Amino acid sequence: MLKLIRMEMKKQKLAWFYRGAVIATILCAGFMFLIAYTEGGGDPALGSFADIANTERGGGPAFASFADALSIAGLLSRAVFIVFASVLLSRFIIEEYKNKTISLLFTYPIERKKLIMAKMLLALALTFGAMLISTFIICISILALNSHFQFIPGKLEAGVLLHTGIQLLIQTLSAACLSLIPLFFGMRKKSVPTTIVSSIIIVVLVSNNSQGLSLSTNITIPLILGVIGLLIAYLSFRNVDKTDVA
Repeated sequence: MLKLIRMEMKKQKLAWFYRGAVIATILCAGFMFLIAYTEGGGDPALGSFADIANTERGGGPAFASFADALSIAGLLSRAVFIVFASVLLSRFIIEEYKNKTISLLFTYPIERKKLIMAKMLLALALTFGAMLISTFIICISILALNSHFQFIPGKLEAGVLLHTGIQLLIQTLSAACLSLIPLFFGMRKKSVPTTIVSSIIIVVLVSNNSQGLSLSTNITIPLILGVIGLLIAYLSFRNVDKTDVA
């Protein structure tokens, strides 16, 4: 399987993905800073965001705590790269079915299921890695900026950082698995738009926040969703050995 994944990685031109991941990370970090600046309601050169918010508008700081700020950073990164994953799946699998180039691949003396699984696992690895690195960079950027502008109240404790870090790691792994679900919908009609639109719907559902609660608030829920994501992804190609290329 590792050989198949390496072969697929050499076959695919991934420069666009790496460039997109870098740009997306920069934009996410900038968006986080914009949230703090907007909520603060003033020029950071005049004072801390938290102070501006409290004195000029009577409101609270942009982020309630360090855990809150880091969690939002992780949520933003996961949302962006779930959509990225749908593009990867479209390029690796859906487009090959549409262009019928998958027929040539299936002439190799290798099980079709293994070939599709190699493509899927490559997309999963790229998505998880991008989410993890992006989340780390955004969090580091926020903490570095906060040391100058103080838009997060309180002090960062090692316990909070460790707990939030573990939570973000689990949520990132879960989101990477969930990002495979659009493959199920895309394979039904061999449609790239369907794959991407379904990923956006998943982002909306997973990121939905009601009265401070979301599907990613509890660690158990992301783990269950991750397993569901893997199962649904498997259902999308379980019969590939028995069906003809349409």
